[in-house]
Amino acid sequence: MNIFSLKSATAIRTAVQWCFMLWIVGIGIRFGAFINSVERGAHAPLVSRPPGVEGFLPIGALTSLKYWLVSGEIHPVHPAALVIFLTILLMSLLAKKSFCSWLCPVGTLSEVVYKLGRKVLGRNFRIWLWLDLLLRGIKYLLLLLFLVFILIGMSGEKVLRFLDTPYWAVSDVKMLHFFTRMSGTTMVVLATLTILSLFYKMFWCRYLCPYGALLGLVSIISPFKIRRDASGCTGCRRCSATCPSRLEVHSCTEISSPECTGCLTCVANCPERKVLAMQPVFWKRPLPVWVFPSVVVGIFMAGIGAGMVSGHWQSSLSYADYQRLIPLERTLSH
Repeated sequence: MNIFSLKSATAIRTAVQWCFMLWIVGIGIRFGAFINSVERGAHAPLVSRPPGVEGFLPIGALTSLKYWLVSGEIHPVHPAALVIFLTILLMSLLAKKSFCSWLCPVGTLSEVVYKLGRKVLGRNFRIWLWLDLLLRGIKYLLLLLFLVFILIGMSGEKVLRFLDTPYWAVSDVKMLHFFTRMSGTTMVVLATLTILSLFYKMFWCRYLCPYGALLGLVSIISPFKIRRDASGCTGCRRCSATCPSRLEVHSCTEISSPECTGCLTCVANCPERKVLAMQPVFWKRPLPVWVFPSVVVGIFMAGIGAGMVSGHWQSSLSYADYQRLIPLERTLSH
């Protein structure tokens, strides 16, 4: 039973992560082909523009959220950005910070890098606890700056002016070119983060990602939590040793920390039967290992489906709009 649970939890999450990664790659290739049609001057695109690409515009999505809150309307230029943003917030509200460990492509690649580092170097390293606490504060500080600047500092009128600008219209194109036309500075920063991630587990996610910080704070009130049956625990501390977030799972009856991503690594590595389980507060018996992944994927699909059905998925921008705006893209700074 323990071996089966270990293999099941690990295999299910790996399958979900890489299926989502393939979907993201497919979106990127399709969007690249769409933009290539525009840049070549084709009269019609080879493929249609995939709205899912707007998931890479979280700051713009936060601005769209402010507009929605003050106006009650979803701005039509990049509506999928807000739909995806709200869906991921809902995931964290109901199912911990599960987006980070189950769906986020950056999280998936970060895991690959630290596991590669462990294989090459024989181990991963740990930053001193006092420094770890200080560094963790960076992502919350970055989050605070975004929230203060956008949700508090920008009036509804300023938000609307921004969302109506050509800059916001081509922000998806700018994001694509960030990857396809990397500057030397960008390459150095990404290389540095990759090297640091070889030595330290989930360096970007743990210390620098403001998106993860927001999801973590929302996840505190999630009904799903890792719960430990102290009566069956032998104190082997294997759960704490394998936790990517360095949480002291072995000493808690439930994990409410905003750092917990719901990855189930602790559950998978517990040698005792039914001592650790991811379950909601109102459910006292351990759930089958497939239930939580089903909840995570189900919430995401339901959120995206709601956006499609409600008509808030496709951008109001036409192919002709992209033909007009893309030649100006490099000159647009705000």
